[in-house]
Amino acid sequence: MRVMGQMAMVMNLDKCIGCHTCSVTCKQAWTNRTGMEYVWFNNVETRPGLGYPRTYEDQEEWRGGWVRRRDGRIALRAGGRFKKLLTIFSNPKLPSIEDYYEPWTYDYDTLVGSPQSDTFPVARPKSLLTGENMNVEWSANWDDDLGGSHENAARDPMLAGIEEKVRLEFEQTFMFYLPRICEHCLNPSCAASCPSGAIYKRSEDGIVLVDQDRCRGWRMCVSGCPYKKVYFNHKTGKAEKCTFCYPRVEVGIPTVCSETCVGRLRYIGLVLYDADRVLEAASVEDEHELYQAQRSCFLDPHDPAVQRAAAEAGIPTDWVEAAKSSPVWRLIHDYEVALPLHPEYRTMPMVWYIPPLSPVVDAVRDTGEDAEDRGNLFAAIDTLRIPVEYLANLFTAGDTAPVDAVLRKLAAMRSYMRDLNLGRDADESIPAAVGMSGEEMYEMFRLLAIAKYDERYVIPTAHVEQAHALEELATDCPVSDYGGGQNDLFGEGSGYPTPVSVENFRMLQERQTSDTLASPADKSSRVNLLSWDGKGLPDGLFPARRDDGDQ
Repeated sequence: MRVMGQMAMVMNLDKCIGCHTCSVTCKQAWTNRTGMEYVWFNNVETRPGLGYPRTYEDQEEWRGGWVRRRDGRIALRAGGRFKKLLTIFSNPKLPSIEDYYEPWTYDYDTLVGSPQSDTFPVARPKSLLTGENMNVEWSANWDDDLGGSHENAARDPMLAGIEEKVRLEFEQTFMFYLPRICEHCLNPSCAASCPSGAIYKRSEDGIVLVDQDRCRGWRMCVSGCPYKKVYFNHKTGKAEKCTFCYPRVEVGIPTVCSETCVGRLRYIGLVLYDADRVLEAASVEDEHELYQAQRSCFLDPHDPAVQRAAAEAGIPTDWVEAAKSSPVWRLIHDYEVALPLHPEYRTMPMVWYIPPLSPVVDAVRDTGEDAEDRGNLFAAIDTLRIPVEYLANLFTAGDTAPVDAVLRKLAAMRSYMRDLNLGRDADESIPAAVGMSGEEMYEMFRLLAIAKYDERYVIPTAHVEQAHALEELATDCPVSDYGGGQNDLFGEGSGYPTPVSVENFRMLQERQTSDTLASPADKSSRVNLLSWDGKGLPDGLFPARRDDGDQ
């Protein structure tokens, strides 16, 4: 048994309202610069829909993830080293900008500066790539208002095989939101696909990062990732991806997307797992068994044998204590309501989801029955507007039994808690019907509905004795060099980040086409105090001296 720690996340889809706050704050924090206009480390998709990039789940087309060979071993779906060598200068399995979308802004200068006239001025969309006029035809969540349309939703790869059960007429269709970030997999195919070894998995917390110094821009990682969560920065020629906000996690702060989530639907915690069992679990023959196989890799932090093995592996005691109170562990292991996204890709993803149940209440209420009665809720699960088969295609490789069990637990929780909220005696037969006690069901309700900040985010901090190693790691593997920041000015982390202003197209166009990291007119006045090490007197820190020598 080789014990390792993994930072993981669970998202409760029942609470996602599709506000995209997580996407916007992540965009502002990590990808708000040139070369990354089309990149969303965090995006929210509407289901049914094509996703972002379009049809990324169609692995027959994109060849991402792993497949099991006849000899029982797994191999990259896109091919091994020999095939990569043959296609290293021309990788044919890459999404194009049309599959993502051509980013744009608007010519606000024409709108704001237009002289008075009889016609109202119009701010036409301008491409952020070419600066030319363009027609907006797609975006990161173009499916949002088109869910259920025959043009887009009918092409959702997850509808394959259940077309007869799903009706896509506007008044009959279903929809729910699916937030996505990098899965930070236990068996990442992006890392195995990289010819230069630039993608690696941190041993202390399992976060998958890209070493910008080693990256040579082969883009095999983009092809290898079945979730298409690795992006190519055409400005720097490097691959970039979600970092799980590791600078924040190291000091015990949740990721930006979690911190700003309006619905409070994200949970972050540490999970212990046996690294020696990962390959065996990923190689299970029956795809329906991959979900349980991955769960079998997780280790119970309350087990004394696991605690001793963790100590021998150098895992700090407070990290083991954090694993004991991890909300992710409780949702995956204790309550068994969280499911992985596409386990059939065999990457062992570590961002899990609680499937949505919301439409079941509306479905029962429309029949005139009691929408919160246990019997009515259980009977309605089989006739949900969101078919169980569709959810199974997303979370359990098509096996409906685990999804049905999760939905029944959520339905039982609603019925059980209604009695308590109305002052009635608790009906213990309700949790017993789904294999839970009343106390367990109440604790699950607290965690899913009203958990406090410290309950949703249990993040152990990095240790002082590891600080130097972590600092060197961050230096050797920056998230981005921001176009090659001027490291010789103030120290290793300094440089002038290039902000993207969508309010002024002219200024944005100038910055994108400039050879400098900031506008030449204001470059001398821009000082990054956050990364200044206090040495020297950088230009622009103080006002210029007057002729009389005074400042």
